[in-house]
Amino acid sequence: MTLIVLAAITLLIVTALFHIYWAFGGEAGLNRALPTKDGKRLLNPGRLLTFAVALLLFGCAFVAYALYVDASPAKPLLTAGWVLSILFILRAVGDFNAVGFFKKINATDFAAYDTKYFSPLCLSLGMLFALLSSRA
Repeated sequence: MTLIVLAAITLLIVTALFHIYWAFGGEAGLNRALPTKDGKRLLNPGRLLTFAVALLLFGCAFVAYALYVDASPAKPLLTAGWVLSILFILRAVGDFNAVGFFKKINATDFAAYDTKYFSPLCLSLGMLFALLSSRA
């Protein structure tokens, strides 16, 4: 279990660092990180929103760590774990259009990465947060 939690925390931190890179103007990987349709991005988050997502991802890593090391976590921490579990599972399911396992737009770089990496990662994180939150 320790290895799984450490891997999840590491992935959350690395993902947060990518968001910081993008928030400061980096472009590498954006064509695979944002959904597109007919060559146009469906999402165009600004720098502030991208940086906020990075902070939230760092927060997710902290919640995972805190849930793992605390034998009897406080109710707010457990609630955060359950909320994150639901949010990550919902992200994996998707919007039934451009993101998630049930997306309709499938012929883009983002769609390929989403199907192969992003959605399975989100489902795994959702299950991990549920497992960590149910230990108490």
